[in-house]
Amino acid sequence: MPSSTTTETPPQQQDGVSLSHGLKQRHLSMIALGGVIGAGLFVGSGAGIAAAGPSIVIAYTLSGLLVMLVMRMLGEMSAAYPSSGSFSAHAERSIGPWAGFAAGWSFWVLLCTAVGLEGIGAANIIQGWLPHTPQWMWVALFMAVFCGTNLAAVKNFGEFEFWFAALKVGAISLFLVLGVLAVAGVLPGTHSPGASHLTHFLPHGSEGLIIGLLASVFSYGGMETVTIAAAESENPVKGVASAVRTAMWRIALFYIGSMAVVVTLVPWDSKEVVEKGPYVAALDHLGIPGAGQLMNVVVLVALLSAMNANIYGSSRIAFSLVERGQGPKALAKLSGGVPRIAVLVSCVLGFVCVLLSYWSPNGAFKWLLNMIGAVILVVWIFIAVSQLLLRRRIEREAPEKLVVRMWAFPWLTWVALAGMAAIFVLMAREPDTRVQLYSTGGMTLALAAVGYLWQRARARR
Repeated sequence: MPSSTTTETPPQQQDGVSLSHGLKQRHLSMIALGGVIGAGLFVGSGAGIAAAGPSIVIAYTLSGLLVMLVMRMLGEMSAAYPSSGSFSAHAERSIGPWAGFAAGWSFWVLLCTAVGLEGIGAANIIQGWLPHTPQWMWVALFMAVFCGTNLAAVKNFGEFEFWFAALKVGAISLFLVLGVLAVAGVLPGTHSPGASHLTHFLPHGSEGLIIGLLASVFSYGGMETVTIAAAESENPVKGVASAVRTAMWRIALFYIGSMAVVVTLVPWDSKEVVEKGPYVAALDHLGIPGAGQLMNVVVLVALLSAMNANIYGSSRIAFSLVERGQGPKALAKLSGGVPRIAVLVSCVLGFVCVLLSYWSPNGAFKWLLNMIGAVILVVWIFIAVSQLLLRRRIEREAPEKLVVRMWAFPWLTWVALAGMAAIFVLMAREPDTRVQLYSTGGMTLALAAVGYLWQRARARR
């Protein structure tokens, strides 16, 4: 039976100190807008196109519909109960402390690892421009900058993300405009390819579509950050409601729209799509001078933005878990409204991930990557189950808190759960993703067991 323990709702008091409300509405709006345009879209979509061909548009549409449902469910709960713990706090409130423990700490491991991976990706781009500089130096520089800004005040995180998001949104909007003009045949100096690149819509059959679908699912990771950040904004409920209500058009435009433009402009089997990335390949194909390198700058910004957001998100998830009695108390210590020890620990673990990529690329590093491979799906399942349980409770106890409502409840929640189960089955069929599924499953079960024992130990006190 779920615990009746009340989960944290900001602000959390700690000797008169609480998480600050330093994020303004403009910060939150841009975090929501830019958070959709993640590093996965720019970096990971090339492999999906190579596998699925033009049908990658179908893959991104299917996974995008699933993400819309997940964000709607998460938005409903986060508007009702704003918390820096987001889905972890909702899982504890609805299912029990063990569920919050498993969801929160698995996501924390994912974010800390992602910090290191994004640092490596950003350093690789810089090395392409300055080939004689060491990769570790750039990773250390990025880590120091974003660790420092997150240690200082939450408004620093907000300002960085505001301008990062503005650049990403501006760049991809310009890309879409140029792409549509080129497809229409009205862009000077270019000839419209028409539908010539779309004739082999399923070049590798259903198997290629499945690989593309799996690649597209994981490129949507990171959209949850806005519900974490909302807890430190001026108006958490308004911020979450606005972000969730605009998620549909943002996903349709930035993900599905840009994939449609890319596969129309560039042959799906072009080597440049994987080697340079689909956006750089498309701009080079249009022959716009310097456009490819400009897009590399945008990819760099996307990686740095994700790095900054993941340092923030990991520290707040850890803070929330410890505030709810599910971790070492030191991580919840606040200074100036910032959980600085949690920020430092998250950054250190991110840099350990970078070191493992040097010391043990085919050992510990590969094992770590496999372990986090399906975490985002596990988190989505916790979100869906939590929403199924919490919705009825909110309707009974505080219906006025249902500022955001899940569409066609409970039917679309069950549809989303069925979609997640289908993705798990598809992962089990593919050799490359099967090991990720099993590794993530093992970590989740271990964390759930630890969380249950922790829950039992607290109950006996």
